[in-house]
Amino acid sequence: MGSLTPVAVRARRELCADVSESASEELAATASRVDRWVLVEYRGLWDRDVLGGSLLSQPLKAHLREQLGRLGHSRLLFVKRPDRRAHKRRMLYIGSCRPGDERFYALEFDHHDDLLGYDFAEALRGEGAPGVPVDHPLFVVCTHGKRDRCCAKYGRPLYDDLRKKVDPEWVWQSTHVGGDRFAGNVVVLPEGLFYGRVGPEDLDPILDDYFDGRLNLARYRGRSAYTFAVQAAEHEVREATGLTGIHDVELVGVRRHEERWLVSLRAGGETYEADAWAELGEDAVYLTCGSVTPQRPRRFRARLR
Repeated sequence: MGSLTPVAVRARRELCADVSESASEELAATASRVDRWVLVEYRGLWDRDVLGGSLLSQPLKAHLREQLGRLGHSRLLFVKRPDRRAHKRRMLYIGSCRPGDERFYALEFDHHDDLLGYDFAEALRGEGAPGVPVDHPLFVVCTHGKRDRCCAKYGRPLYDDLRKKVDPEWVWQSTHVGGDRFAGNVVVLPEGLFYGRVGPEDLDPILDDYFDGRLNLARYRGRSAYTFAVQAAEHEVREATGLTGIHDVELVGVRRHEERWLVSLRAGGETYEADAWAELGEDAVYLTCGSVTPQRPRRFRARLR
């Protein structure tokens, strides 16, 4: 009988979200930069390369890429709900989350190639309604396990819990929204509010605040229509003033000087100026579960003048 040769077994890395939480990494100023959103119901498997790895036709893939390029600061998400697997038609949501222009529209379609004739960019830029106006919030929960293990582990149960708290038709599973290490991640549309590291115990406070027109700063990552520098400044102003109303803080302007930004914000009838800058964390970590090499996380901070 031949001898057995021991095989080294590589231990599986700790989840990036667990590492981030253990290190008390700040959530503020980490929201993805997005002005306009395109949410397409896609019930097939979600590949790591969302659009390229899908079974959509090549002409439709090209059309969607061209439209996203025209929109600028846009994000395509595939969304799904398990309860709609047998539904004959599919949903499309498009909208803007820019402050003062928060609006979303819904359309139903039969086949994905029906979208080939739809000009998303013109629909959002024009004055006419590009679909049925959505008069309720949309809660988008990242469950993209092919992108990161954390999104599946923390996103899927979060999706189930959230559906018990609000109208389940308002809640969708989605592909990557950005910030895997902050899972579970929820994006609230039309405002484009990012919440991270959300557990079941956080849902009631977040929802109560939202429906009262407030932000829950404990889990607030930022508003997607703002750059990281502005998000950091907004958070600093809110912490200093105690203002948590979604519309209590308004961006006035941003000026960049070398590696810093001067951000002006209006809040409570006053104008505040904050210096914002980026810095690297002290320790190198794996920023996602699939990262090949550890890196020092880039963080944005701000200080009121």
